[in-house]
Amino acid sequence: MIFHIITLFPGAFDSYLGESILKRAIEDKKIRVKFYNPRDFADDKWSRVDRAPYGGGPGMVIQALPVARAIESALKSCGKRSVKIIFFNPSGKQFDTAYAKTVAKKYEHIIFVCGRYEGIDARVKKMFKMEEVSVGPYVLTGGELCAMIIMDCVSRQIRGVLGDFTSLEESRIASPDAYTRPEVVEYKKKKYRVPRILLSGNHKLIDEWRNNRKK
Repeated sequence: MIFHIITLFPGAFDSYLGESILKRAIEDKKIRVKFYNPRDFADDKWSRVDRAPYGGGPGMVIQALPVARAIESALKSCGKRSVKIIFFNPSGKQFDTAYAKTVAKKYEHIIFVCGRYEGIDARVKKMFKMEEVSVGPYVLTGGELCAMIIMDCVSRQIRGVLGDFTSLEESRIASPDAYTRPEVVEYKKKKYRVPRILLSGNHKLIDEWRNNRKK
């Protein structure tokens, strides 16, 4: 799986991609991440890509052509392989694990178009076949966090990214609550114990307990 990210701020991804599971997945060549900065495709000699919105209003809007050229560059890199272009919009299709599984199974390349400021000139959505996706009913400063969320969830569906594929909580009986040693934790003179059922060794009852905790 190769993730192509259209963003004005590629440095925003450094920390998250440089740690833990995604870092290992990149090192093991299970996933790749490529960046395309619209500033590199700007007509302006100062690489400026934002302009005041038509109709008035606060803030700035990212111009259509630099973004379109960045997407074209990403598509060229993909060749003729299966490609999904995702445009982030709070009112778009709600992202969930089922969506991540479908995308991971169907596509080899995902292009994320990350907006900033007052957004990207809407004409870009008419230039390419893309799906508007939301990670939740709220507005963020930019699409970079959205891209990280989807990239993380999709990557988990790729065999080999997790050390043990059964680590996928959504594919096994799991509880939102987990416990480990010691059996009794004392904090401010109060003792907190592991639920007795988890110490029983009866896996049938443990699975039933975990299922009930999901409800």
